[in-house]
Amino acid sequence: MGITTEAARLGTSPFAEQEPIELRSDWDASDAKVVINAIYRQVLGNDYLMQSERLVELESLLTTGALTVRDFVRALAKSTLYKDKFLYSNFQTRVIELNFKHLLGRAPYSEAEVIEHLDRYQNEGFDADIDSYINTAEYETNFGDNIVPYYRGFDTQMGQTMAGFTRMFSLYRGYANSDRAQVGGSQSRLASELAMDTVSSVVPPSGADSAGWAYQASKKGTVTNRVFARPGQSTQERGSLYRIEVSGMLSPGYPRIRRSSRVFVVPYESLSHILQRINKTGGKVASITRA
Repeated sequence: MGITTEAARLGTSPFAEQEPIELRSDWDASDAKVVINAIYRQVLGNDYLMQSERLVELESLLTTGALTVRDFVRALAKSTLYKDKFLYSNFQTRVIELNFKHLLGRAPYSEAEVIEHLDRYQNEGFDADIDSYINTAEYETNFGDNIVPYYRGFDTQMGQTMAGFTRMFSLYRGYANSDRAQVGGSQSRLASELAMDTVSSVVPPSGADSAGWAYQASKKGTVTNRVFARPGQSTQERGSLYRIEVSGMLSPGYPRIRRSSRVFVVPYESLSHILQRINKTGGKVASITRA
């Protein structure tokens, strides 16, 4: 059973109102195009895709019937395109969270699930870890060879835990939101509660109502300070500067009703510290961009 009366407030109406997208046995070229676009949207976390980035050869193989939907999903998740967008620049636990969201349509249920995938990546490599999501009985049962993965985590259903239901909203920030555009940046959204085996309350997406806010600050010491390294590059992207725009920040020595908007330009290594400082002073991060 899915969300009903609260779907609009929580931003899940588009999923409640849409049937899963399937490449049926009587499909034609127009059906294949719809499926391909849906796969890009799901697996790339609704990130903007330039025409030059499209995997034209893979698209052709699916359109001619040489690849199944599952084959296309697997190849896209292993592609340089996916790695550039989600693997190299994110913290390890954030990568695992996104893999669960993009490939299985849910949030991790426990810290043990995250650790299992981290270990597999370290011992067998990223491609083997991607296979471990797509080769599961869970993927087969829900998507099979012909259904585009979708966000199952919004439904109460057989095998779906209540913790998984609430955690999905920490990963989902609205139908039009991109997983690369969230102001929480590259940090994990679930590391703290997974480690403590707790469940946070559901926070509506930004703009859904006055209670919604996209940035959820990580507690000190709960997020790994490592990212998956791009071959030949530093894991900390040293030298990169980021511009952080903040609103509602409390200035020292001023009354609490007097708040200001500020802009910070900080190196990559200082992002976590500055974001924690902003949160302590009541500020809200409006945007994070490369300077």
